[in-house]
Amino acid sequence: MSLRERVENYWWRSAPPARPLRMLGQIYGAISRRHLTWRERRCERVSVPLISVGNLAVGGSGKTPFVLWLAEGLRRIGHRPVVLCRGDGGTARAVVRVYADSDPAIVGDEACLLAAPGKWPVVSAQDRVAGARFAARLGDVIVLDDGFQYRQLARDCDIVLLPERGLGNGALLPAGPLREPPEALRRADLVVCPHNAQLDGCPAELRFWRWQAEAAALRDVTTSSCQEPRRVLAVAGIARPERFFHALAQRGLVLARCCSFPDHYRYRPRDVRRLLAMGLPVVTTGKDAVKLRRCWPPEQALWVLEQDYRAEPGLLEHIAARVFS
Repeated sequence: MSLRERVENYWWRSAPPARPLRMLGQIYGAISRRHLTWRERRCERVSVPLISVGNLAVGGSGKTPFVLWLAEGLRRIGHRPVVLCRGDGGTARAVVRVYADSDPAIVGDEACLLAAPGKWPVVSAQDRVAGARFAARLGDVIVLDDGFQYRQLARDCDIVLLPERGLGNGALLPAGPLREPPEALRRADLVVCPHNAQLDGCPAELRFWRWQAEAAALRDVTTSSCQEPRRVLAVAGIARPERFFHALAQRGLVLARCCSFPDHYRYRPRDVRRLLAMGLPVVTTGKDAVKLRRCWPPEQALWVLEQDYRAEPGLLEHIAARVFS
C-alpha cells in the first residue's frame, strides 16, 4: 500500500486521529483562519455575478464534472458563462485564456478539460482576482472552480461539494482531510453531495442537494478505428484513482492491470511507451487524456470513460434564482 493510500485510509476511517496530529490540526486551523480573514478583508467584486464551486475536504469531490454540468446548464438557459480556474498542474503565472488545444503543461490539465467542450470561455489564473476581471469581459456570469476558501472574490452563490465519504474523521489537516472545520459548511449557500454520501459530522440544519456523476460510454479520442475493448489497462492520475477503477469495473470492463500516477502528473513519451508496451487497450480519465494524447500515437486507441450527470430536480433553477433574481 502506498503512502498516499495509508494516509487516506487514516483520514477516512471513523476512529479519531492521534493526539499529536490533532494538535497539528489545531495549529493548521489557527493559521488557516487568520489567512482566510486576511483574504476576506481584501475582497473584491467584479462586474458580473460569480458562482463559486469548492469543497471542504482535500482530494477529489467531483468539482470539475460539476463545473462542466453547471456551465452547460447556465448556457442552456440563456447565459454566457465563463469558467475561472487556478491552473493546477500548469506553469503559467499570468492570466491565460484556455482553449481545447492549449498545452496542459502551461495552463493546467483541469483547465484544458474544462475548455474541451468549446462552448464557453475558460480562464486560468494564479491570481484569480486578476483572472476574474479578465473573465468578466467574456461573459455574463463567472463560475469559479475551487473557490470556497478563495475569499478575495465576492460571490453571489457559494456551492460546496461533499465527496461520497463525507467529512472523513472530521479533523483538519494533517490529522484529517478537512481544509476548514465542518461548521464552515454554514457559510455555503448550497451543499451538494452524491445520493449515497455519508453526512456524519455535518451541521444538522443544512439542506443537502443531490448531484451525481455516473460512468457512461467509452470514447476513443484518437483517429484509430478500434472496437470498444472489454479487457483493459486502466490509467489514472487523479486524487482518488480507485474511484475511477471501480467505475470501470461496474461498467463491466475487465481490469487486467491498473496504473495510478500522482494527481496532475505530467506524462512524458517514456510513460506512453511503457503503457503501450503492456499490450492492452488503455482506458483513462478525461483529465489524463488531455495530457496523454499530446504524445500518444494516433493509430493507437486511447479510450476515455465519459460521464453522465444526474441532478436533483430544481438544483439548477435554485442556483440561477440565487444569482440572477
